[in-house]
Amino acid sequence: MIIAAGGGRRIGGPEALLHQGEKPLVRRMIDTMAEAGCVEVVVVLGAAADQVRQTTDLTAATVVVNRAWGTGVGSSIRAGLAALTDETIEAVVVVPVDMPGLTAVAVRRVAALPYPDVLVCATYDGLRGYPMLFGRRHWSGIATLASADVGARPYLLAHKDQIVDIACDSVADGSRIDSPELMALYGLSIPEQRVGV
Repeated sequence: MIIAAGGGRRIGGPEALLHQGEKPLVRRMIDTMAEAGCVEVVVVLGAAADQVRQTTDLTAATVVVNRAWGTGVGSSIRAGLAALTDETIEAVVVVPVDMPGLTAVAVRRVAALPYPDVLVCATYDGLRGYPMLFGRRHWSGIATLASADVGARPYLLAHKDQIVDIACDSVADGSRIDSPELMALYGLSIPEQRVGV
């Protein structure tokens, strides 16, 4: 699941419109998830959803539009989980679109235990981050507790003793793009004619 619904207040436009060179970052993330072996990729759009659909090839993913995206990432997690109707799927890997340093190797590491009762978090310098793996038995609890801009954190805190931490420092960059300075560092831009909500 790729969360690409935010309005990007701190970077000057919706995260789903970010481009790295000529390639939309959301398309790059879809390719990364597919390369990692994810059997289905769900992209949760929100801000600028129509523009993203018009300017990005999303045919390799199931697209969900979170109309309540302004309430925070919690509603996007709920929308994405609700779209996973195939009962043979036992776990979901969750990543944000604004993480250009993510690699397929990191996704594979975190997804190595795709069981219904597992909770896995990537770590960078000992701090938990994305990707995260949520086993199916946790989905309803995560959906219930996911709130505002903290997403699954309340559920994860309540189940911290069950989380498996997987170090990804050596195979990925855990940085999230939350400033114009980081956008410049990673060569990201939001094409002017596409900026908007």
